[in-house]
Amino acid sequence: MRVSIVGGGIAGLSLAWALTRRGIDAALFEQGAVPNPRSSSHDEHRITRHSYGGLSGYGAMMPAAFEAYETLFADLGIRHIHPERLVYIGRRASDWPETTARELDTLGIRHRSLSRDVLAAMLPMIRTDDVIEAFEAEGAGELFAGRIVEGLAAWLREAGVTIHEGTRVRAIDPAIGRVVTDGGQFDADLVVVAAGAWVGDLLPELKGRLVPSRQTVLYLEPPQRFAAAWAAAPILVDTGLSHGAYVLPPKAGTRLKIGDHVFTRRGHGDDDRIATEVDIAPVAAAAREAFVDFDHYRLLEAKVCYYTVTEDERFVVEPIGAAGFVVSACSGHGFKLGPLIASRLADAIAGRASIGSVSAYAAGRAPAGP
Repeated sequence: MRVSIVGGGIAGLSLAWALTRRGIDAALFEQGAVPNPRSSSHDEHRITRHSYGGLSGYGAMMPAAFEAYETLFADLGIRHIHPERLVYIGRRASDWPETTARELDTLGIRHRSLSRDVLAAMLPMIRTDDVIEAFEAEGAGELFAGRIVEGLAAWLREAGVTIHEGTRVRAIDPAIGRVVTDGGQFDADLVVVAAGAWVGDLLPELKGRLVPSRQTVLYLEPPQRFAAAWAAAPILVDTGLSHGAYVLPPKAGTRLKIGDHVFTRRGHGDDDRIATEVDIAPVAAAAREAFVDFDHYRLLEAKVCYYTVTEDERFVVEPIGAAGFVVSACSGHGFKLGPLIASRLADAIAGRASIGSVSAYAAGRAPAGP
């Protein structure tokens, strides 16, 4: 069996890896380099965690997601992950802590509530005067995203996977498994579209459902008086009145990063990646609300990336035509689940599972299974 994969981000690279491990011939098509520095997957670090709060179904998937990464790391010969605690900080009332606590109890992940005084002592660089609730949980970590996609690309090349770099796919025919590029057409038994923010170009019928979203993250240098505190800090999820910020502390050569979990739902993957004041402003506002003396931090880089999002923020893994599939991560949580979702889809392609069960599983609407 031959499978063409359109897109060389974490979804496409992981699927090529999972198919190759199952003895299935995969060919990867990517408009840029592999890995592509412009892709949202090529980042310094990403959060992985067991806690998913109100996004029901995904917490139960996380043990398997961690296992999928361990399988990948074994193949790569190196673990690109830094295990870490996660601290949730709530500046507005919500059911996120209660929902997450129940989920963590089910998974056997230790957690504890934090008083404002304990939080202030633990995180002297964080504003605590308006904190309503906080808790700390184990079972989290930082995935070194850029190192992972670089390792995957090297592994695929070593395994003999056909990689078409610098090859813009202009059209697909999911009825017959055909990929059309400027250089010609390529036929396979199946074609899988994992094109991220470009998926609507290839599958116009999904444009209104899978919406590109221009997102910005800030890399910062903290003031010297907080440098040691940040180096020892846990991962932070900070929810304020107008933001849902996530903060990754500097570990193993990475930089302090903050992003805002509020989707812009604007732009196109071909747009420039030059961060404007409009891009930076909401993330800086979230940082200013969360950090003590934010104006003393130095902005090292404002990085623009693109996700594809849906209204319910759930994975879409579905058949298209008689010989095609679409895979869309539908937000930044696609990286932490990438190898797991790819492995389940590879099982369906190999005839070990039904695509219906994989679609429901990827959307967090089916039991985790074995």
